[in-house]
Amino acid sequence: MTIAQGSNPLLDFSGLPRFADFEPACVTPAVDALLAECRAAVARAESAETAAEWDAFVAPLDDANERLGRAWGQVSHLHSVMDSPELREVYNENLPKITVYYAELGQNEALFAKFRALKASSGYAALSPARKKIVENELRDFRLGGAELPADKKARFMQVQEELAQLSAKFEENLLDATNAFALYVDDVGELAGIPDDVLEMMKATAAADGKAGYKITLQMPSYLPVMQYADNRSLREQLYRAYVTRASEFPSSADESEPQWDNTPLIARILKLRREAAQLLGFASYAEVSLAAKMADTPAEVLQFLGELAARARPYAEQDYEELKTFARDTLDLGGLEAWDTAYVSEKLRAARYSFSDQEVKQYFPEPRVLAGLFKLIETLYGLHVREDRAPVWHPDVKFYSLYDRAGQRVGQFYLDLYARTSKRGGAWMDDVITRRRKDGAIQTPVAYLNCNFSAPVGDTPEGGKRPALFTHDEVITLFHEAGHGLHHLLTQVEELGVSGINGVEWDAVELPSQFMENFCWEWDVLKHMTAHVDTGAPLPRALFDRMLAAKNFQAGLQTLRQIEFASFDMHLHDDFDPNGTRTALDLIEEIRRQVAVIIPPAYNRFPNNFSHIFAGGYAAGYYSYKWAEVLSADAYALFEDEAAGYGGVLNPEVGHRFWSEILAQGGARPALESFKAFRGREPTIDALLRHNGMG
Repeated sequence: MTIAQGSNPLLDFSGLPRFADFEPACVTPAVDALLAECRAAVARAESAETAAEWDAFVAPLDDANERLGRAWGQVSHLHSVMDSPELREVYNENLPKITVYYAELGQNEALFAKFRALKASSGYAALSPARKKIVENELRDFRLGGAELPADKKARFMQVQEELAQLSAKFEENLLDATNAFALYVDDVGELAGIPDDVLEMMKATAAADGKAGYKITLQMPSYLPVMQYADNRSLREQLYRAYVTRASEFPSSADESEPQWDNTPLIARILKLRREAAQLLGFASYAEVSLAAKMADTPAEVLQFLGELAARARPYAEQDYEELKTFARDTLDLGGLEAWDTAYVSEKLRAARYSFSDQEVKQYFPEPRVLAGLFKLIETLYGLHVREDRAPVWHPDVKFYSLYDRAGQRVGQFYLDLYARTSKRGGAWMDDVITRRRKDGAIQTPVAYLNCNFSAPVGDTPEGGKRPALFTHDEVITLFHEAGHGLHHLLTQVEELGVSGINGVEWDAVELPSQFMENFCWEWDVLKHMTAHVDTGAPLPRALFDRMLAAKNFQAGLQTLRQIEFASFDMHLHDDFDPNGTRTALDLIEEIRRQVAVIIPPAYNRFPNNFSHIFAGGYAAGYYSYKWAEVLSADAYALFEDEAAGYGGVLNPEVGHRFWSEILAQGGARPALESFKAFRGREPTIDALLRHNGMG
């Protein structure tokens, strides 16, 4: 069955998504039609008359599933960036259907047998390495999907998967709603002393948009973080901190609430029970073992050992960081004690005192156009590719669209860039795929990606009467480069098979390698000098200021490392040896982890698990360690650029860049990530570069 490309934009696969034509009413008819097409393709594939050959059953299945994935991907994306009651309703209405289909697919014994037959056939040897890898991945995923389970256990496994999908969606929605529910209006600007003028301007504009005078403070990062960093008003910081760390918990989200509306506590408990049940149905002791079956790390014990060793190396530095903060808070700021809501404020004051600069000062040198120009110049220098702004239907006027061309003028890929925070958009920063590179009908399908951030939007006018550009902190520049690294991983693949092209099929704990690798360039003068211009004077970032930034690069690196280890250890223990059916709660566990790992213990009312969407609503369950694991790989990979710098005259070496492209980015998931790393680096990874980059070597 083939679906005609009619008026429904979700059924049009002729090019880029038709966001301008999208309406929530499009979703259900498109999903139903595409699911029918997929099930028809499955029926043909599992038929005894269909040969166990790639072209006979794998390729047609890929075609049908790709169409469903592209359509549902658009819906999921819009649910994340332009949420509305109408879209949310139709998303949640269709999510179970999608979940059931993929669960059925993962349990299909006939398809499992077809792939086993393909593996055993004489034709298997003639398959390309990429196709062989896909077959291996499929066989593994069938086992993990419950294909070998008896009928009664299969049915229960499917029920579990469906409920988990609904709970994860609800977790993210609760967090978004709880974040948006908080609003603090301040009339007296004196209460906001210390907060930078551009942030005050944004707060004033936000209040005006609500028809109110004064200033509006929210829990979105562009509003929340400057208050915590700069507000001299200690009680204001405490109020904001409490509101932020109790989001989506049993505590009411606003003063208007008598009862909490968006408490994620019961969802966490239920998610953990269901994940444990799913793992045990598959014959695993824990969900962590299921998670690691498709990752570089072999066992939960190996991950916990890695985290423990890193914690031991980082702890002395973290303790020193904390003592310095407490001393500065007491002796210089006269705070009398360092509370959780003081940490960001005191850190900013200490950094400014020690290194003679502030984030706010640096921010004036990073206007959005210059930052993007610098990023694009780096891509051109390393890979010989040109980025040009292009036109495409978008979901919001602020979204930009770009095309990537090689030296021959051939289009390599395209990407959307959605930089600013808004109430309809989930927090954080992420990359997602729109279209994946593959060979189809004799031609190469150009890959397309989404890059999403939550930065402050432009506010105010220039002295000449034009619009001031958005200004980014250096941390936000790093975030942008991080997501661009993910984007390049997707866009620069040379693989032509859907299942291992771009980020597909890449072990989860290696996915962060290209993204964290890109962050390193944000600390190179040869990169920064091309991407800075003071918003008022146009002057480039002074070299002396850059040197002070560099000196401060590892400021509180010990604390930051321990924080990541705390989260990763919590995640791994939660999904490995924590009993979700016991009397202990997730909150009890993280308090235990903190006592073992952390040097800063937050107040008892802190409800971090309730907003840990990475593991409860994202793909990082029993996988949050990937950030530190991949950081070892990325630091070691970048060290080759450093090693070659002396002979070349700097780290921006196109020869090494091309090697990184060909051995890492181009390979996608067509071979194990460790093989790709060794092909690039010439050896196994070591932790030395990471420790050195963090000032702990």
